[in-house]
Amino acid sequence: MYPDDFNMNDSGCIFGELKIFDHLVKEDDKFLNLDGICHLAQVMLETGKNLSFPLFYRILKLALVLPISTATVERCFSKMKLIKTDLRNRMGNGYLNNAMVCAVEGETFDEVTNEDVIFRFLAMKDRRGEF
Repeated sequence: MYPDDFNMNDSGCIFGELKIFDHLVKEDDKFLNLDGICHLAQVMLETGKNLSFPLFYRILKLALVLPISTATVERCFSKMKLIKTDLRNRMGNGYLNNAMVCAVEGETFDEVTNEDVIFRFLAMKDRRGEF
């Protein structure tokens, strides 16, 4: 779902697709009792209308994905604000990045045990050079 997915010709074709889709949907009983756009997308897949109306289906997928990606970004910024406030802005970008990964991917880090971390550090090579 990138800008390259749509071109100037698509903007003119989408209105034609919508008119035809509207006409066909009114005649098809499968589209009568839809709960929302998610159910519309499912019925389009089941009936094969996603292949007949690719531009409309592409826009429908974008409408389904957009709220999730927006919520994810907002959650990340919220966690970043907490981390930056806690450390009083005394950290560099590298440390902030590492702290953000830990905060955002918290569920993954909950599965890592202390023993796993200890064994990881023990397995690391000494990086100090001898002078």
